[in-house]
Amino acid sequence: MNDLSGKPLLKSMMGQRIWQLFDTDKAAFQRETLAYFERGYPDWEVKRVKYPHVFLQHRKGQ
Repeated sequence: MNDLSGKPLLKSMMGQRIWQLFDTDKAAFQRETLAYFERGYPDWEVKRVKYPHVFLQHRKGQ
């Protein structure tokens, strides 16, 4: 999958505990999402979130 610039994206998922924060606490949702993927995919950054998927892009390509 590619974003609009043609750079490849990785599609991943995360646990329901974090998704539940989406409707109740947006700041906590963002913080938890970034922390979750920093641990699992340290060289990738979150580009887009659309339940149930999270799209990541490798930082090397920037």
